[in-house]
Amino acid sequence: MADVTGPISSLPGAAHTVPKDQVCDDHPDRRATHRVQGETDSFGSELHDMCDECYADHKAALAASAVERATGTCDWCGSQVTTLRPTRDYEEGSYGRVYDVCAPCRKRQNDRLSEELDQYDYD
Repeated sequence: MADVTGPISSLPGAAHTVPKDQVCDDHPDRRATHRVQGETDSFGSELHDMCDECYADHKAALAASAVERATGTCDWCGSQVTTLRPTRDYEEGSYGRVYDVCAPCRKRQNDRLSEELDQYDYD
């Protein structure tokens, strides 16, 4: 693991700037060209530094496990679904807990926010 952040507003999978002269977490003889946000919670996140080869392997692993990662129980409604995505509750702020949320719950959240913004004539 390359680095650990404090509270952070981005979600797992986000790309970050690689510090100068940073080396790959798995290949200390190679320069890191990619920094990817890993596990994230309200306390912060893990950042992983990767060379081009490790980043290609990382992307391939993500593609291969996409259905598995999206399958499970929604943290908000408890339904068993195949549409989970990391999501924050905007009422908890941009540094709040990261939830695994299904598509219908995300839509309800977005619709509720849209209605609230319409009340204030926000364009």
